[in-house]
Amino acid sequence: MFWKKNKVPAGNVTTDQIQDVLRKLKLETGGPDIVELGMVSDIFINEGSVIFSLTVDAEQANAMEPLREKAQEVVKSLSGVEKVMVALTAERKPGSGPSLPPPAKPGVKPAAAKPKAPQGAAGGHKLDVKGVKNIVAVSSAKGGVGKSTTSVNLALALQANGLKVGILDADIYGPSIPRLLGIKGRPMAYKDKILKPMEGFGLKAMSVGFLVDEDTPMIWRGPMVVSALTQMMRDVKWDIDGELDVLVVDMPPGTGDIQLTMAQQVPLSGSVIVSTPQDLALLDARKGIAMFEKVNIPILGVVENMSYFLCPSCGERHDVFGHGGAREIADKIGVPFLGEVPLHMDIRERSDSGRPIVATDADNEHSKIYREIARIMAGELAGAGREAPKIIIE
Repeated sequence: MFWKKNKVPAGNVTTDQIQDVLRKLKLETGGPDIVELGMVSDIFINEGSVIFSLTVDAEQANAMEPLREKAQEVVKSLSGVEKVMVALTAERKPGSGPSLPPPAKPGVKPAAAKPKAPQGAAGGHKLDVKGVKNIVAVSSAKGGVGKSTTSVNLALALQANGLKVGILDADIYGPSIPRLLGIKGRPMAYKDKILKPMEGFGLKAMSVGFLVDEDTPMIWRGPMVVSALTQMMRDVKWDIDGELDVLVVDMPPGTGDIQLTMAQQVPLSGSVIVSTPQDLALLDARKGIAMFEKVNIPILGVVENMSYFLCPSCGERHDVFGHGGAREIADKIGVPFLGEVPLHMDIRERSDSGRPIVATDADNEHSKIYREIARIMAGELAGAGREAPKIIIE
């Protein structure tokens, strides 16, 4: 993948040096190099970590994998480079899309169009994520509803209930798992192109936030983000201490191309939708459910986060954002309602300080709520793989 131990001090490499070594690579003998062809873009350097993309035609994306590996190899050879990630950005050339069907002859009914296969990895094939039994996406379809906090506490709750669990931060533009788990440092190499996952409170974890500074913006195009995410799933030794029962994926907010491509490419066992009770969040929750249903991913259930507020002084309950909307949506659509998580200072303060409540105060009432949600979620996950009962008429 993109890491290599190097004893040379990091931080000395320049963009010009990177482009110079990449000029050695050509698509054909005697032809222009890949820099001259304009294939190299988005070069990002941070303390010895180098990230860049190679823009290729979508029809040739699979055939260009050896070129990606070679580009990664030559940049790794530079003094001062410790880690390299090269992402293929597949784009269609203008005019290379599907052509319109010819006009039908008079009196002749046009043939029905064949349905397109999902455009997943390797032409529709699911990504091979080794060392993981089940992958569960936690999605909100809307930012600001506490999805990442919920993801971390659900992962810890699954672990507290006896499962081996990991978590992947799929939010490239706003990674938060390193802070929520209080993890610092950089991933180390396990073997060639494979990484050891980071660890926090027993959870195996991976995030682009381990590669760049917290304040560094990730200005990437959609295809590069997807390429980076697939590398973080495929090229990590998730089972370094034994096979994981569940890998929780903290999905980025929204229901656009990145989310849909992830849902198509990753072999998801199921998804959990997080929403707050107010109408705007519930509208997006419906979109998230529809997206996963479109690609035949089971909905394990809906969580209503910030469901209510209990006054710490008087104990009175306040429905700040309304109440019960997520349960109503789940009932209408026919998916499980997993539970309600209150709006509480303990959850927020512990999350901000990298001490999630399930891991640091197991007997807290809120920790018990997360563990009960995780118990129901695990039951739904087990049921998602069962065959439907057959009715036999004798």
